[in-house]
Amino acid sequence: MPIILLQILIAVFIVSLISILGIFIFLKEKTLNKILFFLVSFAAGSLLGAAFLDLLPEALEGGFRESVPVFILLGILSFFILEKFLYWHHHHTGEEAHAFTYLNVIGDGIHNFLDGAVIAVSFMNNTALGIVATIAIIAHEIPQEIADFSVLIYGGFSKMKALVYNFLTALTAVIGALAAYFYSSAIENSTIFLTSFAVGGFVYIASTDLIPEIHKEKDVRKSLVQFGLLALGIFVIWVVGEVFHQ
Repeated sequence: MPIILLQILIAVFIVSLISILGIFIFLKEKTLNKILFFLVSFAAGSLLGAAFLDLLPEALEGGFRESVPVFILLGILSFFILEKFLYWHHHHTGEEAHAFTYLNVIGDGIHNFLDGAVIAVSFMNNTALGIVATIAIIAHEIPQEIADFSVLIYGGFSKMKALVYNFLTALTAVIGALAAYFYSSAIENSTIFLTSFAVGGFVYIASTDLIPEIHKEKDVRKSLVQFGLLALGIFVIWVVGEVFHQ
């Protein structure tokens, strides 16, 4: 096995392990139930931050592309159709999990696929750049994975099911890395589509599923805390991007 491929696989596997972080933070069910509603606010902010401060600039890199807003709109419409289908399916099968939990899995899977591709391309340039890119993605994934875990739990998943889905979704980074390594030209041509599609998906989840849940809280003080956590989610993503921007 080429040394570069080995380095890439080690890096993306380490990044994938970040997905199990949530289960260690929320070991106590009682504690989880107390803070979960507020964590949804942080999750909404993280998704919006990732969409507008991370993925969208990546899609627009090198100048404005007319295809970007089209693919973002396609992402929003696709997630709308998926949610309708999932809602219908769950309604007829009696499953308890909300449809938006599966949408979050899909959106996060696309995001992690892109992360894996970024890591692979970085290592293919040089090892130092690959290490820096891996550290940056790990720093970004820690708050993101906590947010994702919170969304899955809030949507009706058990902690174990949320852990398994989060980990399987994280493994799409390995697929993205391998695809970038073996088919770099094809990935380069499809990155704009995938990134823009993920932007639409994240915006859809945050604005149509999570933020309406936040609005259910009518207490002024708790609502202010929720707003603060939503802003914190955006701020954390921004800080990570500024610190590790290449």
